[in-house]
Amino acid sequence: MKLIVGLGNPGAKYAANRHNIGFMAVDRIAEDQGFGPWRPRFQALTAEGRLGEMRVTLLKPQSFMNLSGQSVGEAMRYFKLTPAEIIVLHDELDLVPGKARVKQGGGHAGHNGLRSIHQHLGPDYGRVRLGIGHPGHKDKVAPYVLSDFAKAEQDWLDDLLRGISDGAAALAAGDGGRFQNAVANRTAPARNSGTEAPAKRAP
Repeated sequence: MKLIVGLGNPGAKYAANRHNIGFMAVDRIAEDQGFGPWRPRFQALTAEGRLGEMRVTLLKPQSFMNLSGQSVGEAMRYFKLTPAEIIVLHDELDLVPGKARVKQGGGHAGHNGLRSIHQHLGPDYGRVRLGIGHPGHKDKVAPYVLSDFAKAEQDWLDDLLRGISDGAAALAAGDGGRFQNAVANRTAPARNSGTEAPAKRAP
């Protein structure tokens, strides 16, 4: 079994924020892959289903970003998982918008959600870094991540979320390369593939 965590802040006020791209990603996986309904559990919302051969619980902590580790730790103990069986999807300032990178273990790089998870799990969990770009100066970071994606960003955001859903089974199986290929096929389809870019999601 795998626990796949999306990070964000609860409530309509934050729903479209850049900081909430982790929530958006697991929402898309749940919708596209036929997961059960979201239910309150572990100070979070959870949805259960399968990705390929793997039983998966999706989790969205509802304790606000800087307390995310409480929820993740509670779920980990309940399911008797190790940190290596947990994958956290989160926004990443140091990646260009639309990029996704899989990483196992490492530091939290000042991300408040990851910092909290470190406190409860240690550093050995998996993570998927979802690029949102950097505003250019550290003083602008807080308002930038807590502002909504611009209309001009919606196309690459939708392609990224579709790619994450396409590759979700590979991610759950531990095949980071195949997952990243699935994302790239949506966000940067080969020009000479002979296929058209995927149709945009209807509004």
